[in-house]
Formats: sequence, structure tokens, C-alpha cells
Amino acid sequence: MMSSAAVLATNKQTVLDFYEVGLNQRDFEAARKLIGPTYTQHNPRIADGIEGFRSFLDELRESFPNLRAEVKRIVAQDDYVVAHVHGIRIPGQPGTAIVDFFRLQNGKIVEHWDVMQPIPDESANRNGMF
Repeated sequence: MMSSAAVLATNKQTVLDFYEVGLNQRDFEAARKLIGPTYTQHNPRIADGIEGFRSFLDELRESFPNLRAEVKRIVAQDDYVVAHVHGIRIPGQPGTAIVDFFRLQNGKIVEHWDVMQPIPDESANRNGMF
């Protein structure tokens, strides 16, 4: 049995791999290996389940072939992994600040929530969103 620190590290790596193969490479088959037997989706724009995720990747592949998701921070606690992500759909655009919440079970992603905020051209401070 893995220690809890090892489980947290493994869960974080699973999520990082999911971003790389799922979102950056849009490789459904590779991403599917990181998803559990069920996949509950809380983003209202994406259908529930693994087929909803497949449709989402198909849409990204078609509409945003150069999309990149860059994880800036990642934190794990219990069965949850939270990532602070800079999503850029079209190179050269400011993109979106995203916070993704994943719940894992037996090392596989089984649930997802997110909050997204477009990055404005101007800011009232110089702190940046990341």
C-alpha cells in the first residue's frame, strides 16, 4: 500500500498527464486510460461521462487546433487535485485563467469541476493572474 504522500504525488501526476495527453495533445485514447469507470462532469458546456469528454476533445481538435493548457500550480488533498491553469485557445491571445478541481478514485479521474475567467487586456494592478 502506498503512503498518503505517494498517493497525493501519484494523483497530481495523473492530472498533469491528463492535461498533456488530453488537452494539449487531444489524444482521447491516452486520456481515457487516466479516467475511471465513471466520469462525472460539472462543466455545463460538456456532456457527462466519458463520451461527453470524447465529444469535448473532438470539438477542441476542430475549433482550437493550437490550444495549450499550462499548469501553473497544482495541489492535492485527500482524493482531490486542484490545478491553476493558463489556457490559451489561440496563440497570441491572452487566454483564460482556469481553476480545475478533479476527484480521483483508485488513481483515476472520476469527477471534474472548473471555474474560468478571461484574462483582460488591462488590469488595475501589476500582479498578474498567475
